[in-house]
Amino acid sequence: MKEKILKILSETENKLSSVKTLSEVEDVKAKTIGRKGSITALSRDMGKLSKEERPEAGKALNMAKTRITELINGTKLKLEETNTCSTSDIDVTLPGRMWPTGKKHPITQTIDDCVEIFRRIGFVVAEGPDIETVYHCFDALNTPEHHPSRDESDTFYFKDGRLLRTQTSTVQIRVMEKEDPPIRIIAPGPCFRPDTPDASHSANFHQIEGLYIDKDVSLADLKSTLLYFAKELLGEDVKIRFRPHFFPFTEPSIEYDFSCTACKGKGCGLCKYSGWLEISGAGMVDPNVLKSVGYDPETWTGFAWGMGIERIAMIRHSINDIRYFYDNDLRFLNQF
Repeated sequence: MKEKILKILSETENKLSSVKTLSEVEDVKAKTIGRKGSITALSRDMGKLSKEERPEAGKALNMAKTRITELINGTKLKLEETNTCSTSDIDVTLPGRMWPTGKKHPITQTIDDCVEIFRRIGFVVAEGPDIETVYHCFDALNTPEHHPSRDESDTFYFKDGRLLRTQTSTVQIRVMEKEDPPIRIIAPGPCFRPDTPDASHSANFHQIEGLYIDKDVSLADLKSTLLYFAKELLGEDVKIRFRPHFFPFTEPSIEYDFSCTACKGKGCGLCKYSGWLEISGAGMVDPNVLKSVGYDPETWTGFAWGMGIERIAMIRHSINDIRYFYDNDLRFLNQF
């Protein structure tokens, strides 16, 4: 083994004497004392030697490692001194190097655009935890104990009783618990439901929740807010309609649609020939929700809405499968 060590040391000295770049020095280092280097390989063979041979072989290996390290450091120092440029060699008038930047994911782009639109009319962003309590996700939102949304088939539960939030409506409860009205917030963020993935469903998705609490707030205020949002996002020609619905946390409750951006309301495959694109739900905040956070429903009224970010992005970009957003296919993502 001692002969092998001396041979490696001699070859290393010869190689380092002829190198011209720092990358060549690193290459010599990797081939000798690196993880797969020749000296490292000999260290692994120590177990094959007899007890008498090991002390001398170990001493020789340590000396070789020290010597090679010294040679490498010395060679690096010489190259760095040789290759150091004087200030006169630098052209300060040359433009800097432009490094390529990444792109925002289409979901992030849509969230940013929605937030910017609502900020222009006084809404501020609020956030809440992804892992929630049953109280904030259901009880405070006036959801009955027998409601199917509480079932394990519709909600991810942890063993300690907490859950992954199924909607961003939980944020409005947390904000109202801490702040006095008037309140005007939007809450974008991820939500989770145990849905079977298909073209229009995913177990993880994003919503943007809106809440406005003040005196004398009406359903007309809600419609004007959503109409303003629709026109800013999809253009001046878009229209909006309300349809009666039921949600435990709003009364009255509505679902709302935007007129189809592809056919301008005439009917096409995208809107299933109805002329309308279903967006999400909304309504006036139920008095029981206001009472749960300590607000007097005789003094304060308000409206809330929630819409799916993926749904908005699909309509906006004419995408027919929600799974494209999560496949990490650069051919798809580079289009945005």
